[in-house]
Amino acid sequence: MASIQQALQEGIQRLQVRDGRGGEQNPRLDAQVLLGHILQVPRATLYAYPERELSAEQEKRFRELIERRARNEPVAYLVGEKEFYRRDFQVDARVLIPRPETELLVEAALKEARRRLDAGEMPVVADVGTGSGVIPITLALEEPRLPVIYACDVSVEALEVARANCQRYGVEERVILLQSDLLQALPQPVDMLLANLPYVGTDELPQMAPDVWNYEPHLALFSGPDGLGLLMRLCREARQYGMLRPGGWCVLEMGYLHQEPLTRLVKSLWPEADVACISDYAGLDRHLVVRLPGSNQVP
Repeated sequence: MASIQQALQEGIQRLQVRDGRGGEQNPRLDAQVLLGHILQVPRATLYAYPERELSAEQEKRFRELIERRARNEPVAYLVGEKEFYRRDFQVDARVLIPRPETELLVEAALKEARRRLDAGEMPVVADVGTGSGVIPITLALEEPRLPVIYACDVSVEALEVARANCQRYGVEERVILLQSDLLQALPQPVDMLLANLPYVGTDELPQMAPDVWNYEPHLALFSGPDGLGLLMRLCREARQYGMLRPGGWCVLEMGYLHQEPLTRLVKSLWPEADVACISDYAGLDRHLVVRLPGSNQVP
């Protein structure tokens, strides 16, 4: 039977020669995460006890996961969870894997929610395209004063994952899950509208890494040829049906080329709105922030 050190070396070597284009390739980290998952120990333990032997079953399971990773299956799906905002969330092939840049959306939303709460408001919040539920669950945990957060998704399967995560963190009574095509099922207008909708264009498919387009749900990835379809429809429907209250605030995660067309659309719908951008960790425009004028404006 192999020791931890031997298993890691074997796994790293296999991943270094894996076939096809991968996404972010880090064979050492991938092997560590997978072996730690099999042994149910922190990664640091792998190097504290390199001589520890694996059981035959553990060695077999580790090699199976290494082979799946070598075929570009995402590590998050292999271990069944992904860290987001310092917490682990269940993920599988029914939902998109949370990205680090979405934490910036959460930080902006928390800042806005706290401004309103501190001013005596009780903002109504909705997250559209919630997927695994990481955005509303994180908001509920980080800001207990928010009584209710609506979490919408068109996918019933994604909502099943979100429900499991709500139960895991005990927020199922505060995060209200709605099966909804964008804003269709929202029971009332909101003060804060958050959206991490699909924003990848089908024209970008040839450039995508296979661990994304082969495994992550296309329903959660693609939105027309240029990726703008759902974002633009959300804005139009929010305006048409009055789903963003006067003084309302909205943040949209978007592709790095979407800032100009989305800003033009927003200004055509709400000429007096203030529009700003939040850059991601690479310095690219990643979130469009819209603030409407109105009586609910926080000074």
